[in-house]
Amino acid sequence: MDVQSYLAKKEKLKSEAPVYRELCDDCVQPKFSCYCEHVKKFDPGMDVVILIHPIELRRRIATGRMSHLVLKNSYLIRGQDYSDNLLVNQLLQDPTRHCMMLYPGKNSANLSEMEPQEKATLVPEGKRLTLFVIDGTWATAVKTIRQSLNLQAIPRICFSPDKPSNFRVRKQPKDFCYSTIEAIHQTIELAGDVVGFDVNSRRHDDLLYVFEKMVERQIECAQSGEAKPRHLRYSRDLKRKLGLTGKVF
Repeated sequence: MDVQSYLAKKEKLKSEAPVYRELCDDCVQPKFSCYCEHVKKFDPGMDVVILIHPIELRRRIATGRMSHLVLKNSYLIRGQDYSDNLLVNQLLQDPTRHCMMLYPGKNSANLSEMEPQEKATLVPEGKRLTLFVIDGTWATAVKTIRQSLNLQAIPRICFSPDKPSNFRVRKQPKDFCYSTIEAIHQTIELAGDVVGFDVNSRRHDDLLYVFEKMVERQIECAQSGEAKPRHLRYSRDLKRKLGLTGKVF
């Protein structure tokens, strides 16, 4: 093969190669569905520690990552067994914090059923509530609790959902199974006053605002076919972004 034929073949192969979408460094969405312009950060009066499962981390529409972008003083920590995780153990052992876990079950205190006086005793005076939230499927959340010995003794809280989830682009096990971002929003709604957050300001609705914008955009893309062409792949860029940019511990 002569040089000209080789170069022509090389250009042909290059033109037929997959085109990889450029992903946003923060939300890890393709540029056409980036939701960062809708992110409005606020301090919920508590520190939220989002424990994101590796499977969930690879999902572009993981709402744990979205919550982390909106919440000031939040942590996004990947893993499944956190028993020896240095950062998690530092947070748990910090004497200035009162750690609790958002997790449903018979051993969880239900915020929806508590009287104001009972809620007021949730967090000891002088300590900052540090809320641990597992971001993953129900199966991976159960496994995380079972494997993470350091998480098993944390007091647990939960709530009773009062309306169906609005996560219309991802199938939930049941209508009243909330996404991570919806669950955090509802917890702030019910316990915000306890930690000095002004619930009446509705700043925590900024969580739902960016969530709903993302859902609407995903639906638009599905209806228009913009997200469907398989030759427009972004897996390599996704791996690079999650490989990681220093935003996940």
